[in-house]
Amino acid sequence: MILSKSRVRQRQPLEQGQEPRDRSLQLETFLEGRDYAGATAFLTFQRREAGADFKTLEWLAYSHYHNWEHAQAMEIYKQLLAEEDPDPIFHTYVAACLYYMGLYEEAEASAAEGPQCPLQTRILFHCAHKTGQEEKLVECHQQLGDSFEDQLSLASIHYLRGHYQEATEVYKRLLLEHRDFVALNVYLALCYSKLDYFDVSSEMLDGYLQQYADSAAAINLKACNLFKLYTGKAAEAEIKASEQRGVSPDSNDLIKHNLVVFRDGEAALQVLPRLLDVCPEARLNLAVHYLRQGQLQEAFKLVKDLQPATPQEYTLQGVVHASMGQSQSASSEHLRLAQQCFQAVGSSAAECDTIPGRQCMASCFFLLKQFEDVLVYLKSIKAYLASDDDFNWNYGIACASNGEWAEAEEAFGVIHSEAYRQEGPFLKWSARTFIMQGKPMMAWELYLQQETSERSLELLQLIADECYQAGFFLAAARAFDVLEQLDPAPVYWQAKQGACAGTLQMVAAGKETPDALRQVMGMLQGSSHPNAVRIMQIITGWASSKDIIL
Repeated sequence: MILSKSRVRQRQPLEQGQEPRDRSLQLETFLEGRDYAGATAFLTFQRREAGADFKTLEWLAYSHYHNWEHAQAMEIYKQLLAEEDPDPIFHTYVAACLYYMGLYEEAEASAAEGPQCPLQTRILFHCAHKTGQEEKLVECHQQLGDSFEDQLSLASIHYLRGHYQEATEVYKRLLLEHRDFVALNVYLALCYSKLDYFDVSSEMLDGYLQQYADSAAAINLKACNLFKLYTGKAAEAEIKASEQRGVSPDSNDLIKHNLVVFRDGEAALQVLPRLLDVCPEARLNLAVHYLRQGQLQEAFKLVKDLQPATPQEYTLQGVVHASMGQSQSASSEHLRLAQQCFQAVGSSAAECDTIPGRQCMASCFFLLKQFEDVLVYLKSIKAYLASDDDFNWNYGIACASNGEWAEAEEAFGVIHSEAYRQEGPFLKWSARTFIMQGKPMMAWELYLQQETSERSLELLQLIADECYQAGFFLAAARAFDVLEQLDPAPVYWQAKQGACAGTLQMVAAGKETPDALRQVMGMLQGSSHPNAVRIMQIITGWASSKDIIL
């Protein structure tokens, strides 16, 4: 914010000759040191002790504004507007305050009352972006000049709209023209981080931090780069090191938020809810936390009214809808919305060739059950995610669904997470891949490794059905025999006798050894069904005719 210089009011000199200059120097010291809190306290004291002249109010509003106390600054500017013959530029300053208070329509109206000037254009430019007025945005864009402030404004809009490459070009040009404006390095670092050039971003921050070691914004961004490049522990170490330089994580909301992310959600419920209206990412990360905890409804509440504007927001909303659609309260509408979200990211020009973009496109086709298309996208990024359990899980399912059973077995085999390996779906898909590759005994061994539970019963049922359909009758007979012992329902006996008959057929065709018949006889001997004796007689008679001893 700049002060009005067009209408400087004359004051009567004070009796103490050097006092005005002394006060001016003291204020100047605060402002040069960017100690706006100190300047505000100094001017407030001066206003209370000596009364407020016109210039004191202007400086006080200026200090409030730069100290992020926009409501207080706005009230003073309104007070100045109430003076006789006020400078209309104060309407523009009020608009700037309203903008930072999130009152974009009011800011636009106030700016319109001020004089036409570059500051008015910039405020209207940003208001148009916030309110989605595309025509107004283009109109203001055309009115921007080549001044440093106008070009900064243009670069910021490019950044906010996700046009990071365009923003980078503007900042690079400005940095060439103003090499002493070192803060431009931080803006460039932000763009490079968004473009996934985390190492380049960190290099640019290092130069800035040499001059301003206590910059919370730069330290936070560098920690985020380390998180992307390495681990959360590396990022957290950067934050801890900054404490020696006078940066307190407890006093910075953004750092508090990011520490939750670096620590993989630790203290999420204590920190993130309080930051929902402070840090936009807090809503997204809290939703991610709820998803990881299986609290789908809580995650849905956070994103259901979200109007996604970034790839991350579209992706998260898609994941939530997909999870809701595949839950017990399955809904085709949720799946349709999820597919739309994933497609919006995967088909966008900015994201289509990125790893997240291709994951989104694969997810879209996954929901459409077009697994051949899913694999086109997943295979293109497999080399980058070979050790990622989530990727291997989805890749394995897609391969299995497309009949690529060996590839599916390999994908499931490299999943290390015990949480995955103990889940019912993992066990079922693994058993299915064994069976479809002619390894029914490996599926049976997988069942034997499980403790008796509802999950193991479902696995046994799958092995029985899949083996029967695939013609592995001995394994099917084993499974149905156990199922019959657990639940003597007629359906299990019927399936069991069919599997026993099928085993005899396989032995007769030379596809099973006579030992298979011995195992079948053992299963039938303990049965109380009348047909069991008849089947045993048929098996014994055939074995005798072939000189096979059972």
